[in-house]
Amino acid sequence: MFVRSTLATLAVLATLAGAAAAPAQAADNKGDSSQAFTFGVIGDIPYGAAEIAKFPSHIQDLNADQDLKFVAHVGDIKNGSSVCSNEYFSYIRSQFDTFTHPLVYTPGDNEWVDCHRTNNGAYNPLERLDKIREVFFNEPGKTLGATMPVKSQENLGLPEDVRFTKNRVAFSVLNVQGSNNSLLPWTGLGKTAPTPEQLAEVEHRTDAVLAQIHQTFADAKRSNDRAVVLMQQADMFDPALLADATADPKTVSGFREIVQAIIDETNHFDAPVYLVNGDSHVFAQNQPLAAGSPWPGIYGSPAADNLQRITVDGANNAVDYLRVTVSGNSTKGEDVLSWEKVPYSE
Repeated sequence: MFVRSTLATLAVLATLAGAAAAPAQAADNKGDSSQAFTFGVIGDIPYGAAEIAKFPSHIQDLNADQDLKFVAHVGDIKNGSSVCSNEYFSYIRSQFDTFTHPLVYTPGDNEWVDCHRTNNGAYNPLERLDKIREVFFNEPGKTLGATMPVKSQENLGLPEDVRFTKNRVAFSVLNVQGSNNSLLPWTGLGKTAPTPEQLAEVEHRTDAVLAQIHQTFADAKRSNDRAVVLMQQADMFDPALLADATADPKTVSGFREIVQAIIDETNHFDAPVYLVNGDSHVFAQNQPLAAGSPWPGIYGSPAADNLQRITVDGANNAVDYLRVTVSGNSTKGEDVLSWEKVPYSE
């Protein structure tokens, strides 16, 4: 478990606040501000040779859905037992470039955090994170695929953390990782505890994530937005982690401050909040922080009944994409977002 500096968090918040003169809402498409729209979400894809072969076809299925305003990939562009090579990253980038919709991508743990594993190539994960940023975020402030402007944390060294607003719905894409937010030791490199460099990266990235969460809600309140949508890779409420987390909450310690920030902001925001994640591979829609759930107790936090979480299908279950509809501008409350799974053609 690591302890972060409160001053560091305040410094990051001050940096973002200073950059807030051009609000995230500037990225909104004013031309259809009264219209409903849809977007797609995928994650944990492609996994393994068979799915890699199908990936171009899956992209074409998304391209064929002409109503989508953008597509989000919530991380893990490979499985956890394959090599994190430059060549593979370049291949996926070439596929991402075939999207005809704007593509918002946030890295997953399989493409950097877990690359220390021997069967991944025994890389230093921090070096792989640098490479991911070089390959996929070479034009900060722009999406992959078709260009859509976004506000990024490039000034903090995290161009992957982005925000944008569309039709009074605020979107915030965050680099939050599985493997306890990258606190697990790099055993493939012979480590039995987190290294100082590893802890420094986690601290800096977490500070930036917290700052972006708070700035997203501050802007949403100021703009009277109808909903906030947070997107990330890590499933902080993975049912597979529940038993271990109940027995020892330190197993999810890397998520605690992020969960607390989401709870605080959700409970002071008079509109729905949605959290969209990948990581656990099985579609789910639930309220993990509602009263009666075990997760608030595990995280030592109050309940947040207004948070709706959606996990997208991934890995062997990645046979569909999530098609999310945002209702017209006059709609408020629980009906702002609705969603359905759309099967791929192959």
